[in-house]
Amino acid sequence: MQDQREQLLYISQQLVSFGLNRGTSGNVSVRTHNEAGQSGFLITPSGLPVDKMSPADIVWMDFAGHPTGSRQPSSEWRFHLDILKHKPDVNAVIHTHSMFASTLSTFRRDMPAFHYMIALAGGDSIRCAPYALFGSQQLSDYAVLALQDRKACLLANHGMIAVGETLEKAFNITVEVETLCEQYLRALQVAEPYILTEQEMLEVQEKFKSYGAWSEK
Repeated sequence: MQDQREQLLYISQQLVSFGLNRGTSGNVSVRTHNEAGQSGFLITPSGLPVDKMSPADIVWMDFAGHPTGSRQPSSEWRFHLDILKHKPDVNAVIHTHSMFASTLSTFRRDMPAFHYMIALAGGDSIRCAPYALFGSQQLSDYAVLALQDRKACLLANHGMIAVGETLEKAFNITVEVETLCEQYLRALQVAEPYILTEQEMLEVQEKFKSYGAWSEK
């Protein structure tokens, strides 16, 4: 589990390095087992900047919501727990307050297929979950619903969530979704962009099954 602690910290540092999180904003988790073989997940601690964080600060939680460690888990632990419980194919969850995703989330609108890379999130849109208080069970419920058959979503007036089979894949999706949010906001400054059809997006999703970083294989 030490290797996973170090990898989780590294990804958290990369999120800051890429400008996707700042200060104590955002959080990361990864599915794992504790030393006794009990299933659960590691999650970044609450209120601790990444540059002050060490692997020992990472909190382990079981799926009943009980933390183990010297620190408290992120205030958003509920949606990490619920996403990992509801999506057995997902092993990593990343939440950011990145500039463009957070800005777009204030419109409380789904991001449509203005660009074919929208398909990396698993469908023909990136949904925006309704607003709810951070750290609340309602926010977790909304996030789980927005992530049905998806690998990313926006959280209204808040930020984004990205998920993946590994921390690296979740990180790659996070970076790409932030890029898409920037492109969409810039397009909206000119006019409403043309939206790809359902059939065109289905073709992209099929292509992604055997294409580079987005391959399901």
